[in-house]
Amino acid sequence: MKNVLKYKKFLAHVQYSTEDDVFFGKIDGINDLVTFEGTNTVELKSAFHEAVDDYIILCQEHSKDIFKSYKGSFNIRVSPELHRKVSNIALMQGVSLNQFVQSALEHEVSDQQKIITQT
Repeated sequence: MKNVLKYKKFLAHVQYSTEDDVFFGKIDGINDLVTFEGTNTVELKSAFHEAVDDYIILCQEHSKDIFKSYKGSFNIRVSPELHRKVSNIALMQGVSLNQFVQSALEHEVSDQQKIITQT
């Protein structure tokens, strides 16, 4: 996991600005723009935690959903060769292309969650 902070159920990606000599980040997976910064990693993490806690309070005060909602559908682009291979495998398994891809994603997510919880 590169340049990602976790706190509660929130994730944020972080970067470093050489021009400003500051670390900065943005909370992902929400409908608003919430940023934070710090001059070192301790300040950055503290600012992230404070931003999350403040955002939760703000959402509760305004009866607003905390996390972004997802539709459950998205478009992906793959090579024509991979598309053909996946379609053939799905056909041989007797499932739709959508079912095959969903199963593959569930398997990969499960594997990655095991790795993430070990760190």
